[in-house]
Amino acid sequence: MRNELTSLLEKYEQRIIGQSKNLRLLLSAILAGGHVLIEGVPGTGKTQMVKTLANLISGKFNRIQFTPDLLPSDITGSTIYNMKDSSFQTLKGPIFTNILLADEINRTPAKTQAALLEAMEEKQVTIQGETYLLPDVFFVVATQNPIEFEGTYPLPEAQQDRFLFKLNVDFPSFEEEAVVLKQVIEDKNISNNIEAIIDLETFLAIRKEIEEVTISESILHYIMQIVRNTRETESIRFGASTRAAISIAKASQAWAYLAGRDYVTPDDIKMVARPGLRHRVQISPHMELEGATVDQIIEELVGSIPVPR
Repeated sequence: MRNELTSLLEKYEQRIIGQSKNLRLLLSAILAGGHVLIEGVPGTGKTQMVKTLANLISGKFNRIQFTPDLLPSDITGSTIYNMKDSSFQTLKGPIFTNILLADEINRTPAKTQAALLEAMEEKQVTIQGETYLLPDVFFVVATQNPIEFEGTYPLPEAQQDRFLFKLNVDFPSFEEEAVVLKQVIEDKNISNNIEAIIDLETFLAIRKEIEEVTISESILHYIMQIVRNTRETESIRFGASTRAAISIAKASQAWAYLAGRDYVTPDDIKMVARPGLRHRVQISPHMELEGATVDQIIEELVGSIPVPR
């Protein structure tokens, strides 16, 4: 199964050019059972990135365009009265899928954003008092645009904490962008001819194997030191939660498995710490005034902690 996953990753990187690290992180997140928040300017292939992943694992894909007038029931579903049968009928919303793209999630009010909370955390949805389970493979990828602030609703901390990773998608290099342009012009069916590499049953079996990847006591202690230091440093106003430590641990298991190992190393923790923490901490005002970024502070913090041997 590890070979099939390697083939999937190779095909994924052939389709999505210039985002190799983000693709590995995205795949690690779904393998770890988490969700991802993606921030990037329009036109950088965020939707294609998510849709391609759904095709490669033969999963059902749905996309919701978040707007200011979107209602919670537009996501979860609703109950209507069927006059023909004189009975109430439940119409399930687009959230009942394997991979859900919540496009521009910061364009919708908090009430609608919160409709995702139960689904992301509990893997279930309540419609008119009835609870419905979501598929075993359920993965939410939310996108937000960093350059538009008018008419947007910043995600509350509680909502952001539900995401395993926050990925920043930037423009590709000149050479990579040229490859993308040529690829699209020459292959007019590029988005329609993606064959699945593995099925959902195999994907779930791989998840079970990842759960068996070894994390030593010293590595767990290393994770806890990183998370606790985010609460104790003066550079950070609000530190990371316990959920952050759990997320980093699970993500490191998936990252190690992708690297062909059945044990986690400190380098795996360093690789997933930044995307696992950047949306969970707030830097202090004085550090913002000095021009420091969240990524810089996290990198310095992780670098200051002794690596376990």
